[in-house]
Amino acid sequence: MFRLLLVGLFAYTAYRVAMRIYEEIPGDVRPLAMPGDERRSLRRQSAAMGVEPKR
Repeated sequence: MFRLLLVGLFAYTAYRVAMRIYEEIPGDVRPLAMPGDERRSLRRQSAAMGVEPKR
């Protein structure tokens, strides 16, 4: 019974720590591009800046 209480306390503490870390992450973080995707991301970046990409 005592071990079950300790396991529950450990699980709750781990959950609270994980939620605190999760809340500190800003919401505007973009995921990393996959390898080999550099040309597509550069094209998007140029289009967002209003510049035609040089080919």
